[in-house]
Amino acid sequence: MIIVIKKDTTADQIEQLLSRLKKANTIPLPVYNGQQTIIVLSGETDNLPLKNILSIECVETANRISAPYKLASRSTKSEDTIIEVKGIKIGGKHLAMMAGPCSVESLEQMEMAAENLKKAGANILRAGAFKPRTTPYSFQGLGLEGLKILKKVGDKYNMPTITEVLDPRDVELVEEYADIFQIGARNMQNFRLLEAVGKAKKPVMLKRGMTATIKELLLAAEYILSNGNMNVMLCERGIRTFETETRNTLCLATVPLVQKLSHLPIIVDPSHGTGNPDCIPAMTYAAIAAGANGIMLEVHPNPEEALSDADQALTIGKFNEIMDTAKPIIKAVGKHIDPLPNQ
Repeated sequence: MIIVIKKDTTADQIEQLLSRLKKANTIPLPVYNGQQTIIVLSGETDNLPLKNILSIECVETANRISAPYKLASRSTKSEDTIIEVKGIKIGGKHLAMMAGPCSVESLEQMEMAAENLKKAGANILRAGAFKPRTTPYSFQGLGLEGLKILKKVGDKYNMPTITEVLDPRDVELVEEYADIFQIGARNMQNFRLLEAVGKAKKPVMLKRGMTATIKELLLAAEYILSNGNMNVMLCERGIRTFETETRNTLCLATVPLVQKLSHLPIIVDPSHGTGNPDCIPAMTYAAIAAGANGIMLEVHPNPEEALSDADQALTIGKFNEIMDTAKPIIKAVGKHIDPLPNQ
């Protein structure tokens, strides 16, 4: 059950309600979303008549939710969640175009990327400062130096930034420099990390684990939501199957399924989903046609010189082609890309 408390309710009134709910053999979890308190109720809720809850003075609404992911469920919130970051909206009819190198390598590299990506129509700059690599001998990112470069370039070109956070101990540091947290596929069920970004103030993009079901993805999002951060978006980045011709199998059915089950925005990452530049344009168009709320692409000024994921990085020229070709598809599905200042 989800109970929404009226905005003018005092802390004492909420405590009295929590005590009353506990006596009814239920387990109430209060969540403050920045505007009002929501109580996620579990336990013996079947014996608690809904009319009794609705009759309580401080209760605004109450609904029984059968899905295990209470706060992420479309039953809890029928309208789409729209996340705003520095004037750029993600969700609903707003299509976010996230693009940039896999890793921050230098100030010059990031400035070249941001300048050209902004001209092409990207409205969120992506790059990693901390890189989770399969082998410990690969480039691991520039860390704090990379975060500083990302912030400097984002500020210069008025582009919101997104970067991955790997460790709960780094959440405060990353929040200082970036505008959106990215939780990578390998960390989708790192529950301590999910709780940490759930307590933070900035939006979170949660990537689907390599072998995770959609239900597991939504339950992972629930960890973030239940800690108070309601600005969560999901990302389909491909799952691991028996196929060897692509890096992963990009499951575009995730988009309509998530949009039916949840109000959270869903982003698609064709770069990791295929690992093949020849497939990335077609999968980008298909993802937009499927109704995705955003696209994330790896684009490098000189892909052959990239320190990580060079094989799947697009050139600036190819990204321009994708953006031009995608325009009628974006229009056909009734979406639009919010422009950046001075674009």
